[in-house]
Amino acid sequence: MDAIPLIGDNVADYRAALPAGGALLGLDLGTRTIGTAFCDAGWRFASPGKTLPRGKFTADKAQLAGLIAERSIAGLVIGLPRNMDGSEGPRAQSSRAYARNLAALGLPILLWDERWSTASAERQLIAQDISRAKRAGRIDAAAAAVILQAAIDALAGGFV
Repeated sequence: MDAIPLIGDNVADYRAALPAGGALLGLDLGTRTIGTAFCDAGWRFASPGKTLPRGKFTADKAQLAGLIAERSIAGLVIGLPRNMDGSEGPRAQSSRAYARNLAALGLPILLWDERWSTASAERQLIAQDISRAKRAGRIDAAAAAVILQAAIDALAGGFV
């Protein structure tokens, strides 16, 4: 029987599950879309990827498996939408359930607090003078990049 991959929010445990580093895939799970972002194997920078339409889980998983294979992904970072007081509501529980379902892909999964990620991504896109119409199509992938960058900063810098 295969070992169940690590799923959690502890940076040190996640780092230990990726002893050789490796490229990571960041996900911002929305109700209608999934924003994706990728980082280099040395965990220096995150870049927005595609925004995928969200559908039935089997279709989502197939799309993500394709990206994982294409980019030789070593681990996943999934945004965990906590409430402002740090508690978890229905959206966080949904993200945890999605992560458990993605465990079948066999990769370690880090759940990263995503409070303010969309607002930060929006500010970055505005600073780049991207029109409101274009921002709407890019915001989820930009938010995934914000989530992934924060996680790799913690991983590379040893902040826990």
